[in-house]
Amino acid sequence: MLVNNNAAHEQHDEELFEIKKLIVDPGQVATRLDVFIVNHIINATRNKVQQSINAGLVLVNGQVIKANYKTRPNDQIIIYSDNQPNINEIIPQHIPLNILHEDDAIIILNKPAGLVVHPGSGNLDGTLLNGIAYHLQLQNPNINDTKLPRYGLVHRIDKNTSGIMVVAKTDEAITHLSKQFFHHTINRHYIALVWGNVAENEGTITAHIGRSTSNRKVYAAFPDGEFGKHAITHYKVLERLGYVTVVQCILQTGRTHQIRVHMKHIGHPLFNDATYGGNKIVKGTVFSRYKQFVDNCFALCQRQALHAKFLGFVHPTSKQNIQFDSNLATDMELLIAKWRSYSPKAN
Repeated sequence: MLVNNNAAHEQHDEELFEIKKLIVDPGQVATRLDVFIVNHIINATRNKVQQSINAGLVLVNGQVIKANYKTRPNDQIIIYSDNQPNINEIIPQHIPLNILHEDDAIIILNKPAGLVVHPGSGNLDGTLLNGIAYHLQLQNPNINDTKLPRYGLVHRIDKNTSGIMVVAKTDEAITHLSKQFFHHTINRHYIALVWGNVAENEGTITAHIGRSTSNRKVYAAFPDGEFGKHAITHYKVLERLGYVTVVQCILQTGRTHQIRVHMKHIGHPLFNDATYGGNKIVKGTVFSRYKQFVDNCFALCQRQALHAKFLGFVHPTSKQNIQFDSNLATDMELLIAKWRSYSPKAN
């Protein structure tokens, strides 16, 4: 569903949902809630709107309401809409999944680098979602194929980022988790190896993120806030290794490439991040032996050195706070160990 130009609209790029806000005009005639929404949202269908209302994805004045509710002047309507990829069919494929936890509502898994989260242009299959469809069909061979695209996705991580993800298995879980992501109550910690010796032991990066004005294929930071979307990243130095630093990054928002863009913005691009300038020597000497060492490091970790390490949230069914931690990807473990062996020589 697309909101019309008269309604407020917010979207979180790495979180696969959006929020739409509508305010009933003072002179509006009382109208059924589902009819009112259909009349104000482009391409909305009454059936889909009713499904959203029944799933608790529509609030009126902060309260879950029924589809036959009659709107009143100045009612504030909030619609949480899962922004799933436009996929007509997910082909179940046997793709190995590193599942850390599974119950009736969620799957927690450790995604390897190189695996795309969902089908899209250039990646029609062989994705994490294809593997999840296969996994779910093993559990229930009679599962409705048309429902598979909805399963799971409340957030995503980049193809070449490794680490922990949560996948929802029910409509209730999708609704509950989507709201937590939108309201920034999900705890997400990443580990990154960045170029340079980060000056402060910890800090906060606040800069809007949007498409670069010079290259629309990448993103850029806009500290003055004139372009892009509000983004906040908290960081803490974990280990200083001479020409590189191991940092923990905590996302307060979930913009596309947020950590990669923010760290570049403060002068510390991620190691071997080809998109944002980390795949060349940023700090260090001019000696050929050092260049060879860095090239060996690039070969050891052939992608941006970023791993989603920790995830904490309220379980959608038990309503208990739960936390999950994932082991650092092997290539990053080896990369950091190699820099540890070299760092005394770099000081």
